[in-house]
Formats: sequence, C-alpha cells, structure tokens
Amino acid sequence: MNKQIAIAGFGGLLTGFIIMAIVGLSSLSGTMMLEDESRFDDFDTTVEQFEQKVREAGWSILTVHDMQEALRRHGHDVKSVKVLELCSARYSAEILKLDDERIVAPLMPCRVAIYEKNDGKTYISRMDIELVARPYGGVIQDVMQMAAGDIEDMIQQVIK
Repeated sequence: MNKQIAIAGFGGLLTGFIIMAIVGLSSLSGTMMLEDESRFDDFDTTVEQFEQKVREAGWSILTVHDMQEALRRHGHDVKSVKVLELCSARYSAEILKLDDERIVAPLMPCRVAIYEKNDGKTYISRMDIELVARPYGGVIQDVMQMAAGDIEDMIQQVIK
C-alpha cells in the first residue's frame, strides 16, 4: 500500500513539474521581449525622435537595418521595420575588457526595433535586458541592468 501511495505521489509530482515547464516555456516569449506603442502618429517621426533621444543620452547608433527595404530587394512586401543597434562605449568596455564576461558579446550591441502594424500604429520593441542579465550575476548583470535603464529612459520619452 505504501508503495502505491509513493508511486502515485511521484506521478503527481512529475505531472505537476511537466505542466509547470510547459506553462513556463510557453510564457517565456512574452517576458523576454517588451513592446510599447509610440506616442507619435507615424513611423518616421518615431524613428527620428528615438534616434535623437539616443544621441542626447550619449549613446551611439552603430547601424540601422531597414528590414522593409532589405526584404523588398528580395521580392517581399512588409510594413516599415527598422532595427537600430545601440552602443554605450562606457558600458560595453566594462564587459568586453574582462575575459570571462566577453561571453555575452553576442548580445551586444543592444537592439531596438521600431515597426508598423496593421492597426496603423508604430511600436517599439526590445529584449528584456534585465531579465536576460539576471542569470549571469556579477559585472554582467550590473552593467547590463544599467544599460537597460538607459535604454528604457530613451524609449519612455518616445512612448509617453
């Protein structure tokens, strides 16, 4: 009898773990990416205003990927999408000067996407850098959280 209770308890525990894993994985994409609606009426104004806020914050825009144009050259028609690669030399140097911390170099530079949706509105999305940084701890977490704070401040000026 005790063996049956133990097996049933283990089965319940395993079922609960599987359900939690499925729920956790299915909701992960919703927490890893953040999206906000621009307060500006059009795509180009949003891009211009955001670029201005980046420069005012002392950050650099390394590259702007015009995804609409890139896809148009390959015969695809999509709404306006630009992906901006942002860099703060101050933050980047703190991570890249250390051998063990360079492992996060593929996450650099920080990327922000500005795009239009079928509802006619413009949106800004980015990775939740603070969430991504947490498991690393130490210098990586500290620096990435500061960078995330700066980026959120820039975005807030464009979405409110």
